[in-house]
Amino acid sequence: MIADGVENEEKWLAAGIAGLQQNAFYMHRALDSNNLRDALKYSAQMLSELRTSKLSPHKYYELYMRAFDELRKLEMFFKEEARRGCSIIDLYELVQHAGNILPRLYLLCTVGCVYIKSKEAPAKDVLKDLVEMCRGIQHPVRGLFLRSYLSQVSRDKLPDIGSEYEGDADTVVDAVEFVLQNFTEMNKLWVRMQHQVGHGFWSCRSYSAYESFILLADHELRLGIGLSGLQGPAREKEKREKERSELRDLVGKNLHVLSQIEGVDLDMYRDTVLPRVVNCKDEIAQFYLMDCIIQVFPDEYHLQTLEILLGACPQLQPSVDIKTVLSRLMERLSNYAASSIEVLPEFLQVEAFSKLNNAIGKVIEAQVDMPIFGAVTLYSSLLTFTLHVHPDRLDYADQVLGACVKKLSSKGKLDDSKATKQIVALLSAPLEKYNDIVTALKLSNYPRVMEYLDLETNKIMATVIIQSIMKNNTHISTADKVEALFELMTGLIKDLDGAEEEVDEDDFKDEQNSVARLIQMLHNDDQEEMFQIICTVKKHIMTGGPKRLPFTVPPLVFSSLKLVRRLQGSQDQEENPFGDESSTSPKKIFQLLNQTIEALSIVPAPELALRLYLQCAEAANDCDLEPVAYEFFTQAYILYEEEVSDSKAQVTALHLIIGTLQRMHVFGVENRDTLTHKATGYSAKLLKKPDQCRAVYSCAHLFWVDDQDNMKDGERVLICLKRALRIANAAQQMSNAARGNTGSVSLFVEILNKYLYFYEKGNPQITVAAIQSLIELITTEMQSDNSTPDPASDAFLASTLRYLQFQKQKGGAIGEKYEAIKV
Repeated sequence: MIADGVENEEKWLAAGIAGLQQNAFYMHRALDSNNLRDALKYSAQMLSELRTSKLSPHKYYELYMRAFDELRKLEMFFKEEARRGCSIIDLYELVQHAGNILPRLYLLCTVGCVYIKSKEAPAKDVLKDLVEMCRGIQHPVRGLFLRSYLSQVSRDKLPDIGSEYEGDADTVVDAVEFVLQNFTEMNKLWVRMQHQVGHGFWSCRSYSAYESFILLADHELRLGIGLSGLQGPAREKEKREKERSELRDLVGKNLHVLSQIEGVDLDMYRDTVLPRVVNCKDEIAQFYLMDCIIQVFPDEYHLQTLEILLGACPQLQPSVDIKTVLSRLMERLSNYAASSIEVLPEFLQVEAFSKLNNAIGKVIEAQVDMPIFGAVTLYSSLLTFTLHVHPDRLDYADQVLGACVKKLSSKGKLDDSKATKQIVALLSAPLEKYNDIVTALKLSNYPRVMEYLDLETNKIMATVIIQSIMKNNTHISTADKVEALFELMTGLIKDLDGAEEEVDEDDFKDEQNSVARLIQMLHNDDQEEMFQIICTVKKHIMTGGPKRLPFTVPPLVFSSLKLVRRLQGSQDQEENPFGDESSTSPKKIFQLLNQTIEALSIVPAPELALRLYLQCAEAANDCDLEPVAYEFFTQAYILYEEEVSDSKAQVTALHLIIGTLQRMHVFGVENRDTLTHKATGYSAKLLKKPDQCRAVYSCAHLFWVDDQDNMKDGERVLICLKRALRIANAAQQMSNAARGNTGSVSLFVEILNKYLYFYEKGNPQITVAAIQSLIELITTEMQSDNSTPDPASDAFLASTLRYLQFQKQKGGAIGEKYEAIKV
């Protein structure tokens, strides 16, 4: 049925265009031959095509535009006739004899414009005559397009100030009255479009019936009740409202014309224009006209007439989208305030914030069915306005947030996605304005608004806050501010009620990495305050649960270690090295770190915890705190023994242990021997022989530290290297048994490099004979029939031998040492 209707409408439109073009052809021929009577005859027939009731407004507009183009040509002809001496007054009288009223009025408007330009009569009289006679068309669509034509052809002929048609001093009032009267009549026609075609006033058969109907319609429209008895089915009503929306610009153009009239100053706008425009009870018209006023008239007019505009808002129909109207008004005023600092006193003078705040409160109170999304949108717009106009008045911003909290208090946690999106916009506004979360934290109601966000939205808002901090490099330097900040970011930091969250793994990692970056940014030069910040962060991240701790504990540990090193390097601590237990000291921080890292052992994340224990041990070493360092190593060893079971993880962990232990200087003989013995024991117990070999020769470094004379034990170095050789040999034999070949000699080459390292360092236990023997062993193995070619091992050996040659060529003491080695 709909397809059939569209198809029929296309046919009707095609027929209308064909009829219009045919009559236009004859009209042109008459114009070319200067035949005025035929020109009027065919132009009237051409315009009769606009009398159709079969077309929708959209299709009617196509037909109208074709007629409009032809009328412009007819107007040019009338102007030429006037120049040739034809009486324009007679012409004005002549066109009124057209048979049908619609063509007659189109022709009258066309000639009327020429009449005004001739200045044979005052413009205000002609315009008044035209606007009154257009009342003769009461069909909504036809009447709207006719009056739109009148508005369009007369806009440059209004008796405005400075216009050639100005006339006497008061004629600007006539110009405004003409536009307002045309606007009022168009608005009535536009409103009546909601009533079903075929009923009511355009089916009346007599003028008296028509007049009675119009009086009834106007009365009901003023009451705001509409012609309820004439409403069609709901589907028809929706169709008519859609058609009305398509034609709203025709009505709005009058307001644009009004805004362009020079004589419309603030007083006239306030006293004459605004009351006439806002006095409409139709819901569609109310929204559009209010919005149109806001868009077309100057900002300073809105500011000075704020009370009138806002006074109309509570009287609007409940279905009117008042939030959009007010939001656009506040947006324009915000931009106006931002355009120049000189206009800000005007806002203070008219008490704009107070008026807007009260108006929004009354609107929300009056519209009890307003969805929470609408209310939050209004508060969001008001806050944006406040931040632009009164950036220094935090109490105003807090007042807006407080009003929002009051509205939200009856709703609980929000589950409306639109409302939560607006809450995010509301809370983001202070961040965008001040570029400083610290300022936002001064708003007491800021965290109270966040309480109404669901978990997901809380996380979104927390991410926005972190991004703002990162972008602006915000300095958050006190424990109180950190406490307030972390309270806002509960969704990112805390496991709520142990509930399992179904989140994308990559999104979760991004969120937690952002928290980790935030922790690294918290800083205060005062050591006591920094320690309090660390304690505050620890309190919050410990509620994070097993998934979050591996992300949040490491940055806290490294921030703490940074403080330890600051304390260790400070002059005060040099005079009194960590002896005052009442002040912040490395010992206190290490105690906190021990508890913090222990949480990772429970998660479990043993490999990460082990790394952090070793980092802390190294920091304790720098502070000369042997018992603390020993405790951290003990915890690392316990984790290695009890929690690290994967063979690859064991290899990585063991090399970390060896590397860290090699750098330690704080341990006494007994403690160092204990830890070293443990490390060498772990090395021999690794699963794979190559891993055992590499770990054992790495342990050799534990017994020879360059800058520590008391940590040079050449004998034990040699023992480690010999043990590594035995393990490498065993690996070769196992490879031969399993694969039938001697396998790679890379382990032997690696051990040879260790021999050379310690030989060069002056270890007396590493002799030339031992090195020479190892080189011969490697050569023999590589030349064996069972050996497997290994380019990597060959290259490694060749590089090692080149190093030997290079050292020989250098000469000096080093050269002499290497001269004895034959390659």
